[in-house]
Amino acid sequence: MTSKDFRFKQRVWFLKKAPGICHGCAKGCNITIEHNREKYQDDIIYRFRPRLNPQVNGYFMCDAGRLSYHQENEGRLTVARIGKETRPLDEVLAACTREIDRTQKLLIVLSPNCSLEQMAAVKALAAKLGAPLSGYSPGYNKEGDGDDLLIQDDKAANRMGLTMLGIDCSPESFEKALEEAQLLINFNNDLTLSCSESELRKLLKDTKTIAAFSHDTPFAAMADLAIPVATASEYAGSIINCDNILQTFGKAVTRDHDPAEIGAIAARLGSPLQSAMEQFAELRTYISILKDFEADTIPAEGLKLNDSEAANVTA
Repeated sequence: MTSKDFRFKQRVWFLKKAPGICHGCAKGCNITIEHNREKYQDDIIYRFRPRLNPQVNGYFMCDAGRLSYHQENEGRLTVARIGKETRPLDEVLAACTREIDRTQKLLIVLSPNCSLEQMAAVKALAAKLGAPLSGYSPGYNKEGDGDDLLIQDDKAANRMGLTMLGIDCSPESFEKALEEAQLLINFNNDLTLSCSESELRKLLKDTKTIAAFSHDTPFAAMADLAIPVATASEYAGSIINCDNILQTFGKAVTRDHDPAEIGAIAARLGSPLQSAMEQFAELRTYISILKDFEADTIPAEGLKLNDSEAANVTA
């Protein structure tokens, strides 16, 4: 038996293999990312395969997770834009900084797929700017889709991270802050999953938008300023799954034009946490068990956080 999706696409012995974590749902199945860079072409992911982790997914992963590698390759936002015009990244970041400096009412939104390190960097940015921060993302949840085994209703990879870092996800606070906001900075949260595109346009009619997005979604297309960012296969980080297991993953794929990851973009926009080391150190103030580990010493199978770990959060 062979996979119809993979059949005849690539010779297996050419594939490079790297460990990763599936970001298709809150389970966080351990996977092997198989990719190859052919001559004169960019690095391409050809398949995800399950990787053994006894306390997360065993030997298995779901079909949807196997096929989610397509999202790493397709529909990407590959250029920075001011309006509809492609501009150099440094020029767009400078324009973002000017907008931030002259705006009094800001709202920052981030995706529940962001890594813990990225969340820490964005939270520090929001605190510095005195801006409300929201993880509002009900559209990432698909009621009834889970199977009580591997597949979860929640299609966000790191919603537990939002909880651990004390980031507000309530619709009430999001809607109130959006009503007042003159500028919305969105770090890869696909709000069109949570409300229709037409509703979103009405909500944002008087609000300027900055989109740091990995994919050229409708939100990125309507943004005043758009910044391409890396996907989970293109950076290193950590997430907490639905079973309260903290797992780390490394950078697996390097593109010809490697996009910056969200933590680095937040740093360019003024976050006090300027490096991955500083971000991990900040995580120790929220997740007590990390005080006993460095980023590269967390066990490969992950850290099982105890039931009272959330009570140790200082946010």
